[in-house]
Amino acid sequence: MQYQYKTKGTCSQAIFFEIEDGKLKNVQFMGGCNGNLKGIGSLVEGMDVHTVIERLEGTKCGMKQTSCPDQLAQALKAALNTQE
Repeated sequence: MQYQYKTKGTCSQAIFFEIEDGKLKNVQFMGGCNGNLKGIGSLVEGMDVHTVIERLEGTKCGMKQTSCPDQLAQALKAALNTQE
């Protein structure tokens, strides 16, 4: 199933991803720092969703209270809540 999450407080506007058997697949950010976000998507590909949340949640960007990695963690938490 493909998920879409509208980000808040970041340069990226949305995150698209899939969760298959508890693993993260096909992460794509719309907007933001293209190279960095492609890199994050590649690094988390195939990882357990809970591990990704643990590693990325709370990451800040400069003086902002969030970041694109943190928003990915929030997106994954929201997706897990819809699965329950």
